[in-house]
Amino acid sequence: MKTQARAVVIGGGVVGVSTLYHLAKKGWSDVILLERTELTAGSTWHAAGLLPLFNMSYSVGQLHQYSVELYKKLEEETGQAVSFHQTGNLRLATNRERMDEYRNYQCTAETIGVEAHLVGVDEIKKLWPLAMTDDLVGALWHPSDGHIAPVDLTMALAKGARMHGAEIYQQTQVTGIERENSEWIVKTDKGDIRCEHVICATGNYARTTAKMVGLEIPAIPVEHQYIVTDVDPTLKEYREAGNHELPVLRESDSQYYFREERNGWILGPYERHAPACFVDGVPSTFEKDLFPGELERLMPHVEACMARVPSFENAGIKDIVNGPISYTPDGNPMVGPAFGLENFWISEGHSFGVTAAGGAGWQLANWIVDGEPSVDMIGVDPRRFGVVSKNFAKIKNEEAYEHVFFNHFPMEEREAGRPAKTTPAYPRLDDAGAVWGARFGWERPNWFAPKGVERKDIYSYRRSNWFSHVGNEVRTMRERVGLLELSSFGKYEVEGPGAREWLDRMVANAIPKGVGRINLCHALNPSGSVRSEFTITRMPDGFYGERFFVIGPGAGHDYDLDFLQKRLPRDGSVFLKDITTQYGVFVLAGPDSRKVLQKLADADVSNEAFPWLTMQDIPVGYCPSVRALRVNFVGSLGWELHHPIEYQLHLFDALMEAGKEFDIGLVGMRAMDSMRLEKTYRLWGTDLNAENSLLEAGLKRFVRLNKGEFTGRDALVRQQEEGIPNTYCTIEIDADDADPFGNEPVFMDGEVVGRGTAGGYGHYVGKSLMLGYIRTDKAVIGAECQVRVLDQLRPARIVAESPYDPDNEALKA
Repeated sequence: MKTQARAVVIGGGVVGVSTLYHLAKKGWSDVILLERTELTAGSTWHAAGLLPLFNMSYSVGQLHQYSVELYKKLEEETGQAVSFHQTGNLRLATNRERMDEYRNYQCTAETIGVEAHLVGVDEIKKLWPLAMTDDLVGALWHPSDGHIAPVDLTMALAKGARMHGAEIYQQTQVTGIERENSEWIVKTDKGDIRCEHVICATGNYARTTAKMVGLEIPAIPVEHQYIVTDVDPTLKEYREAGNHELPVLRESDSQYYFREERNGWILGPYERHAPACFVDGVPSTFEKDLFPGELERLMPHVEACMARVPSFENAGIKDIVNGPISYTPDGNPMVGPAFGLENFWISEGHSFGVTAAGGAGWQLANWIVDGEPSVDMIGVDPRRFGVVSKNFAKIKNEEAYEHVFFNHFPMEEREAGRPAKTTPAYPRLDDAGAVWGARFGWERPNWFAPKGVERKDIYSYRRSNWFSHVGNEVRTMRERVGLLELSSFGKYEVEGPGAREWLDRMVANAIPKGVGRINLCHALNPSGSVRSEFTITRMPDGFYGERFFVIGPGAGHDYDLDFLQKRLPRDGSVFLKDITTQYGVFVLAGPDSRKVLQKLADADVSNEAFPWLTMQDIPVGYCPSVRALRVNFVGSLGWELHHPIEYQLHLFDALMEAGKEFDIGLVGMRAMDSMRLEKTYRLWGTDLNAENSLLEAGLKRFVRLNKGEFTGRDALVRQQEEGIPNTYCTIEIDADDADPFGNEPVFMDGEVVGRGTAGGYGHYVGKSLMLGYIRTDKAVIGAECQVRVLDQLRPARIVAESPYDPDNEALKA
């Protein structure tokens, strides 16, 4: 066995082999895969359709679409059969809400380039003549989808990897992973291998492998069952009459998928209360065994399938397969860099391994070799969860499994394992009627239910029960004064003699010079796309030199902290301190916010003494030191009040008492989102992403090309010379009872010319708004277009930025 390699992939399932294949295909022939037993698909599972997760994220949709295209070409490239059956995929709907979900899927499909059609009952009967259709309202039809033989696919990828120079060692047990200087040492029962990169794709063994390097990752398997039947005489007769194989059938409302298998059937339910397994690791005796089948757990789905396909009742059960399938707390895989480790990569938690394997291997190889992925991977980044305990992961993974076929609404909040992370003000906000949501584990009020109104989200793709209440919160902040709790921000202090130079080479904007000055800065990828967004404030010098207060999005805390820590200079010239949990944040905003703050602050907060885009450290109430930043994400006069967390309860009470005479009100996240849409404020992770450059995002004012070198500068210069392909636009839509959410396609003359990244209702301007990227040659203010909202192409037009207060008069008041 070789003792040196460029990269070592641990795990011989389809995900690991795909990563090996793509690394080798990109020219890294000196790569090795280690498998503890023999190459298989990584599990006993079949593929039951390759495009199941458009609802989860734009990232995952792209990975699955690439997988389908790759698998179709792989057999020709390698000469190895993959047994791809392009049967199509038919998703049934028995109610309007499910059909709305499929309409939303179609929007995403159109932006990615996947063929998808909404079909009626008559067309369903033609596509699936053995099904009962009386209670159906429609379906979504993917004609290019199908199913594949996982083992055949794995062997084809392995052959392709070997053709490009990669090596595979089977029956090789990894016993440890160590770091020595700039190399990894992968220890095995056959000797050690030194390498630059390690990629873990170990499936059910993910937590065990991660612990070898001190990582705690939330990849825990859940038991999944499916039924294999004997021959169905009705199906056999249908096929012997010369008919083609029936499409993969998904009845989401009864939580199962269904397809042919040798004139019989495979029924795969996603049952409620399926238990997690191997929480403390896979027993050494398990290998590739199975659990006993439990038919009783499956009976509700069996009965539902019999009602849908009556002949299913005549096919005897041949086998009940019950085995582990790896899950994560949100059901999406973990693909990308590991937190805190150099050149250590994760590709775990693939509950739909075959469907995402091709795309995951493709993007991981791009990331490793080129320094960044070519599609936005934030939806599957391993650092999106933070540090998650074993007990929390178990509960959330069981929930994610149970929710596979739930109707996935854009604003859904899942309840398991909550509340977990709360601030001192949580009881006050709860008593005030907060309807809670969670982001990166933090509990945050989405909206406030007035007295007499049920504190409950009624989810819909259309305007729902919170619509009018969110509108009232918007008016409170726009017309009087509102208070928003936003302590989940990531907060860091940077200090040292090299602090300015270090930050300057990392971001595109200038670093503020004067004490108390604030700049919005973006760290870019080499391609010029946005990696991170920071608000950077120059603080008074510290003991070690210049000092800066750096604020990032709460959902990006581990993503950003990992980025900052890995780039710290080794000479000790820069000190980084994470103070996220030490400081709480209130956003106090609205035309009366100055009056409220002045009642409590031991400082002059007039416009002349405290102008826009400045920070002052001031006493407020009993709190001796509040970092008051005159910025906010709602676009009204106001402050972010960063305070020592131990003073939060006092500050909340004091601000609410001081605001009584101005009719102060509490404001939630959904109102903030409505207000930021009205200001065309870009949100990191959606509007600002890894696929569009900072210039495409229309943020040239935050770029200083003449300041010297920074990551992404060359790409921006090149794009400026060659032409900016897409332009960020604000689109006003003639909506009815439904607004856009993001991922909706934009049409001009019947052609898709762009896609939305965010959308909703601007309650103060009274318009349905969408933000997104449109092809530059079409991005003209005033241009008419159409946006697909659910099943309708709605009239729309491109409007100027910031429909509310375009001259920032309210903001600068």
